Amino acid sequence: MNAVLDPKIDKVVVHIGTGESGQRLVNAETILTAITGHNPVRSIAKKTLPTFGIKKKEPIGAKLTLRGSEAETFLETALKVQGKVLRASQFDERGNFAFGIEEHTDFPGMKYDPEIGIFGMDVVVCLKRAGYRIARRRVASRKLPSRQKLNTGDAIEYVKNKFGVQIVEAA
Repeated sequence: MNAVLDPKIDKVVVHIGTGESGQRLVNAETILTAITGHNPVRSIAKKTLPTFGIKKKEPIGAKLTLRGSEAETFLETALKVQGKVLRASQFDERGNFAFGIEEHTDFPGMKYDPEIGIFGMDVVVCLKRAGYRIARRRVASRKLPSRQKLNTGDAIEYVKNKFGVQIVEAA
């Protein structure tokens, strides 16, 4: 196979949604910093939802983006925590996939602290092939050739081979 067509990790986005600002949000930011070694940014509510007590432009979560070798290292750890099992329905038609982790205490070195509590997180992985930039650049952007586009099958094959993940069909 052509090495240029091999998929690569573009980015890994880790998100903890707290649904409220205040101490819970600060605790979520602390956990993300401890797990990844990077400072997260706050997610802002796009609209007011009175039934959930959320106001527009209020911080309700924390997220961060990892790229390069740090993204790969974090993804290996997160997939081990997940049990190296993903469903085929977790992959989209463009080769990206996402999964959730129920408790941050499953990560190595993290312990339960009653003052912080337990937080779950979402991990979203974006894959790409070499040459994806031509479709995104500002100057002289072009349509991406079909052989450069990733699909669900390519992403599943990459995750199986690279990380040893077992893919199960949705029940």
